[in-house]
Amino acid sequence: MSWNIEVVTAVVLVGIGATVFMDVFGVIRARFTGQPGMNWAMVGRWLGHLVGGRAVLANPASAAPIAAEKVLGWLLHYSVGVGLAGGLTLLLGPDWLFQPPAVLVLGFGAVSVVLPMLTLQPGLGLGVAARLAPNPWKARMGSLLTHFVFGVGLYLSALLCGGVL
Repeated sequence: MSWNIEVVTAVVLVGIGATVFMDVFGVIRARFTGQPGMNWAMVGRWLGHLVGGRAVLANPASAAPIAAEKVLGWLLHYSVGVGLAGGLTLLLGPDWLFQPPAVLVLGFGAVSVVLPMLTLQPGLGLGVAARLAPNPWKARMGSLLTHFVFGVGLYLSALLCGGVL
């Protein structure tokens, strides 16, 4: 199958679906563990400062606020989800969207954890792979679990899209 409007639509829907699945998991995890979820306003603040030339916020909470930072954070979050679905489609070809190979898709989700470990975590003052976090291994394992869940979301969303499109 080649790229066409159906494939592009599926990429967008699968990326959004997987991100929603990951977010729902985050809400459930926060409720059961008491661990707060991601603060997307701080991600938006980081993005705003990044565009302004400042790549690392040592203390994001004390950095100057950015207009619409929460919206920016959420937009970045969902854009990355769609981008990752697109990246997986480039790697596996469009057919995966309609017949997803579970192991490859779940593995891709887990491996995608390198993105925040090399960009977002350092940008928010936590260092590469959260090495400066109060409990680095807890942060790393939480990130890995979240991205594995994103992979589950990719798989389930592709199954759903394959049955609908």
